[in-house]
Amino acid sequence: MKKLFNFVKEYWEFAVTAVVLVAGLIAAAITRDFNNDFSRYLIIAWAIIVGTFLIIDMIKTLRSGRYGVDILAITAIGACIAVGQYWAALVIILMLTGGETLEDYAANRAKRELSDLLKRAPQIAHLVKGSKVEDVKVSEVQIDHVVLVKPHEVVPVDGVLISDAAEFDESSLTGESLPVEKKAGDSVMSGALNGDVAVKIRATADAAHSQYEQIIALVRDAESQPAPFVRLADRYAVPFTLVSYTIAGAAWAISGEALRFAEVLVVASPCPLILAAPIALISGMSRASRHGIIVKNGAVLEKLNRVTVFAFDKTGTLTHGDVEVSQVDPIGNLSEKDLLSLAASAEANSTHILATSLVEYAKKNKIKIQSTKNLREITGDGVFANIGAKKVLVGRAEFLKKNKIKDFSDAHAAVDQTAIFVAVDNKFAGTIYFADQVRKESRHTLKELKQLGVKETVMLTGDRESTAAKIAQKVGIDRVFAQLLPADKVKTMRNICGREDSVAFVGDGVNDAPTLAASDVGIAMGARGSTAAGESADAVIMLDDLSRVALLRKISMRTIRVALQSVWVGIALCLVLMGFAAFGFIPALVGAGLQELIDVTVIFNALRAHSGGWGSKAKTA
Repeated sequence: MKKLFNFVKEYWEFAVTAVVLVAGLIAAAITRDFNNDFSRYLIIAWAIIVGTFLIIDMIKTLRSGRYGVDILAITAIGACIAVGQYWAALVIILMLTGGETLEDYAANRAKRELSDLLKRAPQIAHLVKGSKVEDVKVSEVQIDHVVLVKPHEVVPVDGVLISDAAEFDESSLTGESLPVEKKAGDSVMSGALNGDVAVKIRATADAAHSQYEQIIALVRDAESQPAPFVRLADRYAVPFTLVSYTIAGAAWAISGEALRFAEVLVVASPCPLILAAPIALISGMSRASRHGIIVKNGAVLEKLNRVTVFAFDKTGTLTHGDVEVSQVDPIGNLSEKDLLSLAASAEANSTHILATSLVEYAKKNKIKIQSTKNLREITGDGVFANIGAKKVLVGRAEFLKKNKIKDFSDAHAAVDQTAIFVAVDNKFAGTIYFADQVRKESRHTLKELKQLGVKETVMLTGDRESTAAKIAQKVGIDRVFAQLLPADKVKTMRNICGREDSVAFVGDGVNDAPTLAASDVGIAMGARGSTAAGESADAVIMLDDLSRVALLRKISMRTIRVALQSVWVGIALCLVLMGFAAFGFIPALVGAGLQELIDVTVIFNALRAHSGGWGSKAKTA
C-alpha cells in the first residue's frame, strides 16, 4: 500500500489519467455508449487540465531560450477534442504521462550503479584500541588508526592490511568481478567489500581523503549537475514539428476533412525526441561507472564523442609516476648523504611527485629530514628553505638560472633525464636524478584512440624536452610540448582548443587542475590524483589504469550512436505512420495506440547504451 501511495504521489498525472480511463470505460460499459456524456465531459475536463500544464511547460521552455516539441502534443490533444475523438485524446495523454513514467524508470535503472555507491557508503568503523574494539563514526578515523573490518563489510578508509591474508571484492571500484587476494602489507582501498574473515587494517588516510569518499563526492557532484540532454533533441525539434504540421495540413486540405489533420498529429509523437537522448546518455554514464569512471553529466559524453585531439600529462599519466632517485651527483665538499638530506628536508612539505619520491627515498635510506624555516614554494619551479645556517634552493634548472646561482651553467642543466638541482648558500651543490617507467598500457591506449577516430595525440609536461621526447617515442605521442609551467600548460591548451579541433586533456596532479578546466573535456586519473584535479575534471577515472581513457571514448561513441539511432528510428516510424494517417488508413484511436508502441521501442533501444563490454566495437556516431 505504501509503495502504491508513493507511486501515485510521484506520478500523479499518469495515475489520474489511468483513473479517468477506467472511469470512462465503466461509464461506457454501463451506458453501452463510448460517446456518453459522462465519459466525454470527464475526458474533456482532464484534457484541459493536462493541456494547461503542457502550455505552462512550453512557455518555460521558450523563455529559457530553447524550443521544445510539446506544441505537437498540445495541438494533437486539442485537434482530437475539436473533431470529437475524445478517446484518442485520452490515449495521447496516457502516452505522454506514461512516457514520463517509463523515462523515470529507465533513468532509475541506468543510474542504479551510482545510487548503489551512495547506499553502500560506510557510516561506522570498528576502531581497535588495545584489546578493545570501539564503534566510532567513519569521520573519526585518523591515519595510523587500526580498524577491524568484519566479514562482508565495506572497508571504511584506505589502509594497509595487517592481517596475514584476505580477499576483497573491488567490483564497485574497479569493475573487476573476481575477488582480489591481499597479503599483509598490501594496500586496501576504501569501498572494497571484505570477504568471509574479519581483518585488521592500518589507516593510511582519513575518511575525507580516502578513495571511496572521493568517489562518493564525485557521484554527488554528478547527480547535482543535470545534463543539458535536450540539446541533442533540439536539433531535430523544429524540422520535425514543421514536417508534421505540413503533412497534417496537406491531408486536411486535400481530403477536406478536419479529422484527417487530427489523425496525422496523433501519430506525430514528440516522445522519441524527448526520451531517446536523456535515457541513452544516463545509460552511458551508468555503464562508465561500472568500469570505475565517474562522468559528471551526459553533456560530457556528447563532447567526448566529438573530440579529435587527446592531450596527456606525462608523469603519473603516461608513466607510472612512481619515480625513484636513480643517481645523486654532489658538487664540491658535500657528500651524497648531505645533499640528499638538505634537498629532502626542503622538499618535505611539497606535494610534487619528485618531492614525494625524494623524501620517501631519504626515509628508506635513513637519511635525516631536518627542520626548516622560511620555507617558500614556487609552484612548478622549486622551493626555498633555511636549514640550520644554510640557505637551500631546490628546483628546475630554470629556477636556478633565474636566481643567478653561482657555478651553475648550461652544461649542468643539459641532462637527458628527469632531475632536480640543489643550491646551498647561492652556490650550485649538485644534481639528483630520477627514473620513471612508462605504463605498459600507454602505447596500446594511444593506438586504440587513433583507431577510434582521434587525429592527434599531444604531451604537455613540465619535464625537459629530451626526457619527454623519449617517452613520446615509446608510447607513440605525435607532438610534445615540454618544460611547461602550469600557466604555460593552460596557455598551450587554450591555443590547441582555439583551433577547430575539440581537445580532451588527461592528467592526475594538483598542477593539472587548471589545464583540466581549460580543455574541452578534462579527464582526471583519480586513483592517486588530487581532489583539485577531480573537481576540475569532467570525468574521473578512479583506477590507476590509462586504458580506461580509450574505454571512455568507446562508451561516449556508442552512447551517442545509440541516442541518435533511437531518435532516427522514432522519427522514421512516426513519418511512416503519418503517411498512412494522411490517407485515412489509421483512425485516431488506433494511431494513439501505435504511437505508444513507438515510445516503448525508442526507450528500450536507448537503454542499449547501458550494455557493451571491453571488446565491443565502436564506430563514430
